[in-house]
Amino acid sequence: MNTPKYTDTTTASMSENERSKEVEAFDETKSGVKGLVDAGIARLPRIFVHQEYIQEDKTICDLSVPVIDMGSLSSNRGEIVDQVRAAFEEWGAFKIVNHGIPTSSMSKAMEAVKEFHEQETEAKKQYYSRDYLKKVVYNSNFDLHTNAVANWRDSLYLIMAPNPPTPQELPQIFRDPMMEFSEQAKNVGISVFGLLSEALGLKKSHMLDMECAKGEFLACNYYPACPEPDKTLGFGSHTDSGFLTFLLQDEIGGLQVLHKDRWVDVPPSPGSLLVISGDMMELITNARFKSAYHRVVAKNSGPRISVAFVFRMHLEGNGSSRLYGPIQELLSEHNPPIYREAKGEEIVACRYAKGIEKTPLLWYFKLNNTQLP
Repeated sequence: MNTPKYTDTTTASMSENERSKEVEAFDETKSGVKGLVDAGIARLPRIFVHQEYIQEDKTICDLSVPVIDMGSLSSNRGEIVDQVRAAFEEWGAFKIVNHGIPTSSMSKAMEAVKEFHEQETEAKKQYYSRDYLKKVVYNSNFDLHTNAVANWRDSLYLIMAPNPPTPQELPQIFRDPMMEFSEQAKNVGISVFGLLSEALGLKKSHMLDMECAKGEFLACNYYPACPEPDKTLGFGSHTDSGFLTFLLQDEIGGLQVLHKDRWVDVPPSPGSLLVISGDMMELITNARFKSAYHRVVAKNSGPRISVAFVFRMHLEGNGSSRLYGPIQELLSEHNPPIYREAKGEEIVACRYAKGIEKTPLLWYFKLNNTQLP
């Protein structure tokens, strides 16, 4: 593999033209961040340098994301509903344990992600694309060409519902473990949507009747060990565009959630899933449950593996998805709608167009003269 020549971090700044050339050169290799590591780079290319992160006070808040035990759901539902409500109102995120997905299934899914990304580049290139209408896409940084700074991460994206790829379209090492994990995650999602509906004072099936669980999207992420982890991020601060994300991470760690303007570590714990509120959840609940900002710090050890199972509609290309707006039962004279109606795929398209820039994604969907609480 011919590795492009990059200017290292000893140069403080670069012009937009220089950046574009380096981004294009990196993208054309189709080998991702792992290709840079395999080539033995010792310093970060400038396109990965997060100047604001370098200057940031990295003191971490000594708090913990709430943990909710789903094991007693049948006998203790009311208390768990209360816990879910408090966690999403305060954090926009919580961990769940005893959720019903076997540890073996989670481990197989993670191993499949690792095996895919550690194949030879030629084996992965057939999936390398920036056409997000495709059901199976591999690349590095979905927003490489729109975001100001690249992140230290490669990903494989899979649309799992409502129009999934055929088994033959999936990478062979992925087929069985990912189909199995996706089916199990959907079943857990149905339970969580029920709890969230009840937490809002709605009937248990309300969010499912709205088809919040209709779309399923998988992001299978690979974060190689980074030569200069204090100068970049594995994934910059962002919210997810869907209703809910279930995040499975390995033992390397690095995930952080923003809570009251401070970053809180979310250390890995065996068998747990992190549940994250997304932009569509904030929209339909009229900001009662806000989307949670989160990020991944780079590490000098690795690779770090994660699987994000996202309940969201994807880019179908036919404009067929339904409109979603703030749930009427939650609105009143004292709680008027903050957001306009939008299609799920419209919000996803906005995310791809805007990347993970500083402007909150839902700002583009606010109604005139409304203020976020």
